[in-house]
Amino acid sequence: MPLVAGIDSSTQSCKVVIRDAETGALVRHGSARHPAGSEVHPDAWWEALQDAIAMAGGLDGVAAVSVGGQQHGMVCLDASGEVVRPALLWNDTRSAPAAAALIKEAGRGSDDDGRLHWARTTGTVPVASITATKLRWLAENEPDNAARTAAVCLPHDWLSWRLAGFGPGSGTEGLAALRTDRSDASGTGYWSPATGAYLPEVLESTLGHIPVLPAVLAPLASGLTTPGGALIGPGAGDNAGAALGVAAGVGDVVVSIGTSGTVFAVADRPTADPLGLVAGFADATGHYLPLVCTLNASRVLDATAALLSVGLPRLSELALSASPGAGGLAFVPYFEGERTPNLPDATGSLHGMTLQNFTPENLARAAVEGIVCSLADGLKALTDLGVSAGRIILVGGGARSEAVQQVAAAIFGLPVVVPEPGEYVADGAARQAAGVLLGFFPEWQTARTAVVTADPTPNVLARYRAVAGGQLR
Repeated sequence: MPLVAGIDSSTQSCKVVIRDAETGALVRHGSARHPAGSEVHPDAWWEALQDAIAMAGGLDGVAAVSVGGQQHGMVCLDASGEVVRPALLWNDTRSAPAAAALIKEAGRGSDDDGRLHWARTTGTVPVASITATKLRWLAENEPDNAARTAAVCLPHDWLSWRLAGFGPGSGTEGLAALRTDRSDASGTGYWSPATGAYLPEVLESTLGHIPVLPAVLAPLASGLTTPGGALIGPGAGDNAGAALGVAAGVGDVVVSIGTSGTVFAVADRPTADPLGLVAGFADATGHYLPLVCTLNASRVLDATAALLSVGLPRLSELALSASPGAGGLAFVPYFEGERTPNLPDATGSLHGMTLQNFTPENLARAAVEGIVCSLADGLKALTDLGVSAGRIILVGGGARSEAVQQVAAAIFGLPVVVPEPGEYVADGAARQAAGVLLGFFPEWQTARTAVVTADPTPNVLARYRAVAGGQLR
């Protein structure tokens, strides 16, 4: 019974699952918290990983391990392998002006404003989260640190490297051992999913020189081993890891309802969206993972439940007791601005109130419909690029709500598959580790799933788009 370990090093915490490589059965697990903030020293991730591994009973008997991690975080190493400065995470927005400058510079002398260039070249129009913009910020604001930077990697790359026994003092040989995968590389802004190659000109225009970069491994390659002899897989960005964890294939769309909302699909070709709504990432299997992110999701449900002085289970009951369309109420959930569409200064709004329809039941229903309609706009952005959508796989904390499940099936007009709640990213990393060990991705049957269907309600989505469109004017 060979064992594999999957690691999810997210913004908030580190989770470790140890599973049977052939069946996927969970053997043991552990977790540890990460410090809060948008700027964190990587040593904190390493310490949390050690704690989580210890809680999971150690890695004795584990034949392969893979790391899934938060995307985009900028980890800079000097020539000896020392961390130059704390990592800037995906949610650090100080590089927003750098993103705007990179777009503007690409548009000079061309027929577009620069967005088309970036979409065609990297699959993603720069925003503050992208690693390349953070390198530009570093060069402009901390030139000594930029000059000292000999290698750049991402959180999951750095942890895999440490698991292999490298670290401070490893020197040139150690830097040359850095490895990554195509899913995480595709979120840097200096790697092309379409060509599978780094873009040195982007590094010159951001950091000011070309550092050592991790070699990009094939989906089932193993470039490193732990000191104990376990194979180390390529790893993955968190969304690609989640796609592996729920066994999403071409034609599947994963909708995640957490603090933010994401809509991403497994696609058989790269995408390029000059509007910047869709990030054209790669996945961890050799396919592609176009993704749309919204800022407002489960916390809107929390706020509505608090307003009505009920818990989330009761909020779901109230929503299900109202008719589709919430009696004419339409809820635009832009509580914290919005990223899709790009309306950073927008606010939420409630439309169509009358003395007859302004009830707790309709308000609960309208909040759920608003969140799902916002995500449906994300799905439309994907399908407008030719991405196929055969079914929805619904995950995240919000997916546990029966009202969210029913409304999603009605508004998306597609079957909604709801896996049993779990650590999808860590499970995906474990499945990749098993693939590295076995030579193929195993078909694990470890989680119960429910399939939810409902009569489509296109009128609800049409009304939402009518009132939400007013925010664009």
